[in-house]
Amino acid sequence: MESIIKHFNLVREKNPLVHNITNYVVMNNTANALLAVGASPIMAHAHPEVEDLIDIVGASVINIGTLDEYWVDSMMLAAKKANSLGKPWILDPVGAGASKYRNDTLAELLHHNPTIIRGNASEIMSLAKIDIASKGVDSSNSSDEAVDAGKSLSKSTGAVVCISGEKDYVIKDDKVSMIENGHPLMGIITGMGCTATALIGAFAAVVEDPFEATVSAMAVLGIAGQMASEMAAGPGSMQLYIYDSLYQMGDTDITNLAKISML
Repeated sequence: MESIIKHFNLVREKNPLVHNITNYVVMNNTANALLAVGASPIMAHAHPEVEDLIDIVGASVINIGTLDEYWVDSMMLAAKKANSLGKPWILDPVGAGASKYRNDTLAELLHHNPTIIRGNASEIMSLAKIDIASKGVDSSNSSDEAVDAGKSLSKSTGAVVCISGEKDYVIKDDKVSMIENGHPLMGIITGMGCTATALIGAFAAVVEDPFEATVSAMAVLGIAGQMASEMAAGPGSMQLYIYDSLYQMGDTDITNLAKISML
């Protein structure tokens, strides 16, 4: 609990600039979540500027939700530059396994050594080359089913792997942390996984250990979901109250609500 509190306060203190090449379904959502947690978002994918921006940001988030050829080239430029500078970059493999184009794009991105990979169970299993019945961007598997795939993917890529779901798992090689925060309403809000990835970017920008950064970000979002559920009437108001909860969250909330265990 103490490390999560320390990391959360560090995000607020440092106000890290987080670069996002993300899908246009969630740009507003993820930018608002980053602002609420204390970070500064920049959403940019123009070829002439993306490499310059990597020079000044604390972390880069690459989300393949709405692919096209121009954006894919931007993603490659950003990932290659971040890798060359040793800056953390976070991959969100939205819809992995749904199409050859997505799979080919992900295979190329993995060559640029993502620091952290966050996806749902089916996306992580697909990246680990385990056959899945794809439902597009939604998961057809539970996070529990994907833990072995997450370990395999972490070992093959060197990345911290985060599997989000009813339970969230954060994996580095054979080290596994389980986070049991959150609320079922979060599962029917568009882009909650994308929001998680963006927040991981904020924490990775200021926390040296990517594993600890990921655990902290996932716990904070899950706690915000629990806090928001006490005020929300449905998924629409739930989303707004998550922003408020991220903004209002204090040390006591984390101490009282965080449910984290090492497996």
